[in-house]
Amino acid sequence: MQLWQSILLGLIEGITEYLPISSTGHLVVAQQLMGVGTLNATDKIAADTFAICIQGGAIIAVLGLYLAHVKKMIFGLLGRDQEGWQMLKAIIIGFMPAAVLGMLLNDFIDEKLMFLWPIVSAWFVGGLAILGVAFWKKKQGKESNGKSLLEITWKMALVIGLMQCVAMWPGTSRSLMTIVGGILVGLSVKAAVEYSFLLGVLTLTAATAKKAVWKIDALPEYDTWFGGAKLLWTHYGAAPTCVGMLAAAISAAIAVKWLVSYLQSHGLELFGWYRVAAASVVAILVLSGVVPHIS
Repeated sequence: MQLWQSILLGLIEGITEYLPISSTGHLVVAQQLMGVGTLNATDKIAADTFAICIQGGAIIAVLGLYLAHVKKMIFGLLGRDQEGWQMLKAIIIGFMPAAVLGMLLNDFIDEKLMFLWPIVSAWFVGGLAILGVAFWKKKQGKESNGKSLLEITWKMALVIGLMQCVAMWPGTSRSLMTIVGGILVGLSVKAAVEYSFLLGVLTLTAATAKKAVWKIDALPEYDTWFGGAKLLWTHYGAAPTCVGMLAAAISAAIAVKWLVSYLQSHGLELFGWYRVAAASVVAILVLSGVVPHIS
């Protein structure tokens, strides 16, 4: 992998991670177009591992932007902030469904779903779902302010966590499912977005750590602890991963700030139309043979 490719992939990761359009889907498409991960099975696993590990940059961006909430939860863990403790419990409860199902379905997802056709399908269906919900809300003709982040209950967090599991299908978008889930259980748009970001820190950290630390069963030479990290080191070297994470951190910070501002006065329709358009364009590229190596 060349440095320009790692920078571009990092920018794509950062921009799309917290927008409801699926970072995994965009990274897989970009990798296919650039020929990254298309040489053989080892190259494909290395590319998938790279795509997950550069999420570390997006995690750092949210930790920086929401440092006040993070501090509040740390003080809550130490018994010095009751509201922070309630918030931390809500984040942990929301994370648990994905933690359990992620362990059970990880191999199936990597082997069957990390390809363009499943992603295109998820983009299209998700886009139609967003547009359908937006139409329904307009027909209802009323909006609710919703509850704040500090008012979230463990039941609300569990429902959002279960909806996050749907996003294990690449192309669905973790942010989409958690933001919509938060709104459906009664959170305000602002609170739903904030909870989605904070839940993402824990979820993405776990996913990144697992990819780096876990054994890679499909590759005997990397079937040891820290197999993912060793694969990245030998296959790409340290520079591309570090540069990719840095690009992801910068672009994620910008994307998060923009999304929070945008959703204060707009709905999710823009992202619905984008998903439908992206799915259509990629499907045409696949069918016309422009994008190779499709499973």
